[in-house]
Amino acid sequence: MTAPTASARTDALIAVTEAVRHHGPSLVALSHSLHAEPETALREHKSAAKIALLAEDAGFEVTRGLAGLPTAFVATYGTGDLVVALCAEYDALPDIGHACGHNVNGAASAGAALGLAPVADLLGITVKLIGTPAEEDIGGKALLLEAGVFDDVAAAFMAHAAPEDSVGASSLAIGSWDVVYRGNPAHAALAPWEGINALDAITLAHTAVGLLRQQLPPGTLVHDVIYEAGNAVNVIPETARARFELRARTTEDLAHARHRVRACLEAAALATGAELELTPHGADFADLRQDEFLTRAYTRAAQDLGREPVDRRGEVMASTDMGNVSHLLPALHPTIGYDTGGAHHHTAPFARYGDTPGADRAVLDAATALAQVGVELATDLAQRTRCLDLLAHRRS
Repeated sequence: MTAPTASARTDALIAVTEAVRHHGPSLVALSHSLHAEPETALREHKSAAKIALLAEDAGFEVTRGLAGLPTAFVATYGTGDLVVALCAEYDALPDIGHACGHNVNGAASAGAALGLAPVADLLGITVKLIGTPAEEDIGGKALLLEAGVFDDVAAAFMAHAAPEDSVGASSLAIGSWDVVYRGNPAHAALAPWEGINALDAITLAHTAVGLLRQQLPPGTLVHDVIYEAGNAVNVIPETARARFELRARTTEDLAHARHRVRACLEAAALATGAELELTPHGADFADLRQDEFLTRAYTRAAQDLGREPVDRRGEVMASTDMGNVSHLLPALHPTIGYDTGGAHHHTAPFARYGDTPGADRAVLDAATALAQVGVELATDLAQRTRCLDLLAHRRS
């Protein structure tokens, strides 16, 4: 690709902005529809279909069902050598719906893809809208990454709903286990000595991890929830089930924490005589590494829209499977803010603000800014070459 003129870049920026504006009513309607019909991880059949159909109607070629995930999809437009991915999230949380704002996230990524489509041939890009299910659970992006869906992608973008605009933050690496202790039942009054108490095992595990927390490095966290620990008060519990989740600042710290927590779980089995089953729950999420050029380009675009993103470089937010993507290719994951009445993610009050005028503006502003980042990347020859060289190195 020859060096673009300043006017060509300006024309492309205007074109993507106008395209997002043109699709604005459909994008807001999409966000509201996702919000009104929240679907949890791996059950997002209607949600995925809504986004895929919108892309298909705009001329994208759509493939549904990928990597063994029936609610994943890929929609592509253009034939350029620079493949730019927009990651669309759309899963909700059990009982509290879109309490992480994924209706905003998904609609914004769809909007950015629709915005870039009219200039794809001009810029020599392929626009790849990737429907990524189960971010709140097993990590759809990580599984799609393993399945090769990102193999041709030079850079990947998305924006996440939040109470504020921000750029540059990292995230915590995360992994989890499904934990089962199996003992022997016995009558709790007549012959308790004949039983092996799975409830005792899960209690010891919970206590041991609680004591371990004092010795864990800053930023390393462990959470657990118990799903089952017996059914009848007069029967020694035969089975106990739980999930333990670990978070750390880096994937290396996560591996260290996993070793320490596993020792606590095994010690509980040893002390009680129960059998321990550990099963990884979904994929581990890596820490997020945001690309500096993409971050600067997004900041400029957001400022042009009247927003002032807070610079969160060096800080960490919760966890995201976009971290896995960011370890392999240049990635962008800012937050797009709107008034949530002071409510934070993963709460019912946060979800209630997901279809407000502020959230609607966030959809359109994020779509516009992400699309403009795509233009900046495609027309900056040094950055374009950098991303393509990184892609060639990954594929060699």
